[in-house]
Amino acid sequence: MRIDILTLFPEVCRVPLSESMMKRAQECGALDLRIHNLRDWTTDKHHIVDDAPFGGGQGMVMKPEPIFAAVESLRTNESFVVLMTPQGRKLTQTLAVEFSARSHLILVCGHYEGVDHRVHEHLADAEISIGDYVLTNGAIAAVVFTDAVVRLLPGVLGHEQSAADDSFTGGLLEGPHYTRPAEFRGWRVPDVLLSGNHAEIAAWRKAQALQRTRNNRPDLLRDNPPGLSS
Repeated sequence: MRIDILTLFPEVCRVPLSESMMKRAQECGALDLRIHNLRDWTTDKHHIVDDAPFGGGQGMVMKPEPIFAAVESLRTNESFVVLMTPQGRKLTQTLAVEFSARSHLILVCGHYEGVDHRVHEHLADAEISIGDYVLTNGAIAAVVFTDAVVRLLPGVLGHEQSAADDSFTGGLLEGPHYTRPAEFRGWRVPDVLLSGNHAEIAAWRKAQALQRTRNNRPDLLRDNPPGLSS
């Protein structure tokens, strides 16, 4: 997969995406990551990328010209353009799986009060938000989006079952995990995990996942009723 990130703050993306699994993805050839500064597509000597909004109001709006120029210079027939915006569809594990099947993603990172709406209307194939809150700039969201998608690519994770066992993949949050020592400060690991009975361990983990989901994210059970019996 190739991912091009268009942002005013390349280093915000470059540093976290050069570590851990993202570094591994690039080293093994699963990911071709290219991070670009949108100012490189401006045509004035001051590299201006924003202007005051028509109709008045606070803040500045990102101009359409450099965004269109950047995307059009990178886009191919296989490209899919994603605009990172608080107004977008909320990113879920299901969406991350869908995006991981694409061969080329172009991520456009908003900033200031947002981007000229003609980018939404005529350039973006999808608008994605990582949650119901506002960030300083879309580069942070692009890092989260990239991590969520790339870790699903074959060969990125150390164990292929890891992605299948993640929270949200089966409609529930993941249950608790324990490791050595079996007792720490008087707190023991549940006996079932030490039993060696794989069927009982699987049943315990499923029950714990359901309980954690009920406690922390009951909305997942409302939105995905089959998870109660699966």
